[in-house]
Amino acid sequence: MAGAAKPLPRTIVLRNGVELPVVGLGTFKAQGEEARGAVLAALRLGLRHIDTASIYKNEESIQSSLCASGLPRSAVFLTSKVSPYEQGAGRARQAVEGVMQRLGTDYLDLMLVHWPGAARTPPASPANRQLRLETWRELEGLHREGRLRAIGVSNYEAAHLRELLQEADVKPMVNQFEVHPRRQCRELRELCRQEGIAVVAYASLGCSELLGHPVVLRVAAQVGRTPAQVLLRWALQGGCAVIPKSVRPERLAEWREEALLEGGWGLAEEQMEELG
Repeated sequence: MAGAAKPLPRTIVLRNGVELPVVGLGTFKAQGEEARGAVLAALRLGLRHIDTASIYKNEESIQSSLCASGLPRSAVFLTSKVSPYEQGAGRARQAVEGVMQRLGTDYLDLMLVHWPGAARTPPASPANRQLRLETWRELEGLHREGRLRAIGVSNYEAAHLRELLQEADVKPMVNQFEVHPRRQCRELRELCRQEGIAVVAYASLGCSELLGHPVVLRVAAQVGRTPAQVLLRWALQGGCAVIPKSVRPERLAEWREEALLEGGWGLAEEQMEELG
């Protein structure tokens, strides 16, 4: 069974021309020296997209890794997120400025609204919609000022996206949400495609059960790759960027751009369908 022979592109070009690296490192739950070591190892392996969030509380560790890497700021794509505790007029801007200060940078490549709901606000409350819009207006302002190269959302469902598209002066450039063979979100991904919104998939490896699933293992054997590489390639061939997370050097080595994007291997259409 033949796989795709052509290499996959290393970036997705967002609607405003900013190039988003399609393979990055997620840092959820990584803090302190563990986060510093993982980010530094990822940068040394060639990854150039680091994803964090204010609620992760690891920006200082990431900043230390960036300094230790010796790379210029422009060489690394930094993504962060406004937490549900920071939504609203004024607060969101303050949150973004705090992230920049902790990361030691005067701009961010991508800033997202982490969740559509605000903390301590009932899900059905109309206040959520108002806070979402106020937060977005703050991101739009920072984008116009050149402090945010791109802006987007995270964990937005179709209804949230349609609402934002009606009200936004600057349309979201990215939606980050969970995507893997057991959570494919086909309708949401199609809406994003139609609206020119790039999809960044998190949790693309699913769980340990998915990594050991017989179908995943069989396809991995067919293409001569690891189960993790197969799952990430599935998302990449589906048009998503990926931000897998780990603090283990041997796992990080599996996610080098060369290993995931190179030509000479890929998933055939039948294998993509078999996986989901």
